[in-house]
Amino acid sequence: MQSRTDNELLEFLMNSSVAEISEHIEDIHPADVLDVIEKVEEDKLYIILSKLPHWMVAEVIGEAEEEEQMKLLSLFSELNQGKILNEMSSDDLADLLGTITPIEANKFIEKLTSKEDRDDVKELLTYDPETAGGLMATEFISIMDNKTVQDTFTYLQDAAPDAESVYYLYVLDEREVLKGVLSLRDLVTATFETKIKDIMSENVISIPADMDQEEVANKFEKYGFMNMPVVDEQGVMLGVITVDDIIDVLREEDTEDIHRLAGIDEGENVAGGTIASIKSRLPWLCVNLLTAILASSVVSLFENTISQVVVLATFMPIVAGMGGNAGTQTLTLVVRGIALGQLTYENSKKVLFKEIRVGMINGASIGCGVALLAWLWSGNPILGLVIGCAMLLNMTAATLAGFLVPMTLKKLKIDPALASSVFVTTVTDICGFFFFLGLATVFIEFLV
Repeated sequence: MQSRTDNELLEFLMNSSVAEISEHIEDIHPADVLDVIEKVEEDKLYIILSKLPHWMVAEVIGEAEEEEQMKLLSLFSELNQGKILNEMSSDDLADLLGTITPIEANKFIEKLTSKEDRDDVKELLTYDPETAGGLMATEFISIMDNKTVQDTFTYLQDAAPDAESVYYLYVLDEREVLKGVLSLRDLVTATFETKIKDIMSENVISIPADMDQEEVANKFEKYGFMNMPVVDEQGVMLGVITVDDIIDVLREEDTEDIHRLAGIDEGENVAGGTIASIKSRLPWLCVNLLTAILASSVVSLFENTISQVVVLATFMPIVAGMGGNAGTQTLTLVVRGIALGQLTYENSKKVLFKEIRVGMINGASIGCGVALLAWLWSGNPILGLVIGCAMLLNMTAATLAGFLVPMTLKKLKIDPALASSVFVTTVTDICGFFFFLGLATVFIEFLV
């Protein structure tokens, strides 16, 4: 079956029989089904999903956002819910049950027919969802090193359909401690009589179960693996994390950082309700109001100077605004560097001095341009000198704040993206007004 547009797929799912859909089900991706059902009215959701086999519904639910997963599952009867849950992978099931209360979760867990599956999901629910343990799936291929390639092929015929991924086979000892790894390519290119221990790699890069998901993503980016094993403190293999889970993590982390830099709750989205958006934004707007009052109080200290040289009010926003832009540039670079592991305490001094140099050079360049503009505007070269020096000082202070604020928050074990922008803006406003009006006060006799 050729690729269909969303409208064509919707028409096919709505108008075709169960038998017709079953005939072409292997050609339909669950992500495409999810795209379709997200655009239809609620009364059509069940009509579409009820025609799909339980394994496909399980995959569609696994593709959905966490807040939508339980809504889709609740469309089915308890009997069919159990059949769908039994088709879900352990990590998707843990994500689904992690959104409800433990009592409700236990009711769904009891619908799983396999005791091993029930135990696996219960164990996954004990991990923080934002750690490696919370991301991993327990379905992986494990083999013994004394087996031959032919033995392994025979074993894979039974085990592979239930595994999360078959790109890598993991070699465990009798205590289930991870000893080696074997790629599928190495397996298929070896002779049948070859022992697994002769072709496996003992240099296995694993992930501790308690590692934060952002660090896990950095590991995947560094090594470029399709999946990586998760182990406990004794080296016992607990599960495997696949690259598709990491793509979701990267999206979540990037969205969270962007939202926090803007003073928005990471859970807010464009389709959210009005009340939720107000709750997300209003607290940070109140904080911004307090910082604005603080900056205004600095201006009030120089009311006499402004009353004597009214033209100063024209250039005040330029000094503060350019400082804010310079600070935001450095802040964005530093926060992203911290998130990617590129900025550490070891290279922080080098980066700091580089940012100071950048701030001074940019400040001098912009300062010269604004100084010339002020001179031509007012006909007074001293005003140009004052605003030029203020611009140099404020843009240097801005880059310094853009570096120090997130690094300090990281030292205090606070997310650097959480409140950095508020503090940096406060510094640039206060410093900008203070430098500009302070210098104007010093040179007041040449400005009046």
